[in-house]
Amino acid sequence: MKYAFIRDHERRFKIGRMCTVLGVSRSGYYEWRDRPLSRRARTNLDLLQTIRRLHVEAREAYGADKTWRVLRARGVSCGRHRVARLRRVHGIEAKRQRRFRVIARQHYTAIPAAPNLVAQRFGADRPDQVWMGDSTFIATRAGWLFLAVLIDLYSRKVVGWAMGAQHSQELAAAAWRMAADQRRPRPGLIHHTDQGALYRASQYRAGVESCGARLSMSAKGNPHDNAVVESFFSTLKNEMVHHRTFDTREQARAAIFDYIEAFYNRQRAHASLNYLSPAEHELANHVTDSTRPVYRG
Repeated sequence: MKYAFIRDHERRFKIGRMCTVLGVSRSGYYEWRDRPLSRRARTNLDLLQTIRRLHVEAREAYGADKTWRVLRARGVSCGRHRVARLRRVHGIEAKRQRRFRVIARQHYTAIPAAPNLVAQRFGADRPDQVWMGDSTFIATRAGWLFLAVLIDLYSRKVVGWAMGAQHSQELAAAAWRMAADQRRPRPGLIHHTDQGALYRASQYRAGVESCGARLSMSAKGNPHDNAVVESFFSTLKNEMVHHRTFDTREQARAAIFDYIEAFYNRQRAHASLNYLSPAEHELANHVTDSTRPVYRG
């Protein structure tokens, strides 16, 4: 392991200095380095290169376990502990960082909440059967950028999203319009959110119900009822937001757009989807615009 460390850092540090710090001889290191690689070592190098390519492809978002599972899903023969060891030895780590969470309390008029039709059953038999929505905020040096999303429970795909400088009803409505225009759900779609002011507003509810959707809301103060969207926001912030600083809202907009449309929907592997991305899951199950049920009301 010490020799491998020296080899991997030859271009950054002097070999003699590393040998001294690690307590090994230079002659021993050169003898090891120049020795023909064993079959096992060659296999490890090949696997390491594959792990590094996946690490870059996944935007440094996967831990050791998910890396192993994705590799196995792609037909790469490797052991879980072997992948974890290679990542650890070569300093390959996911960019994840926990931050405190600020809770924004909304003030709204006493409009009755919709019943909870989901009741923590986070599965769907077909696309556009259940959409789950919520909003969050991202800090920039120019102020907050608010993000509202709608996620299809069947494929975990973000089917609608909107961003803006104001946490307004229009933000939620824009995300709904995007999802409805692109997916054209048939009547009976369950639209599930928390009891926030954006979703309890009579104008927003009327727009959703006019398309034949059924409103569903989490129990008051229970984030577990909307866990799929909470998990998405946590993933977004851990993988893309917390290790970056945005000078402007436009910088944050561009980064979030790229994350959702280019990476999350099309590339990021999901454990609940057998390590396929949302788009791959829909394609594997022959979900296309021509096969999706259409609401034309």
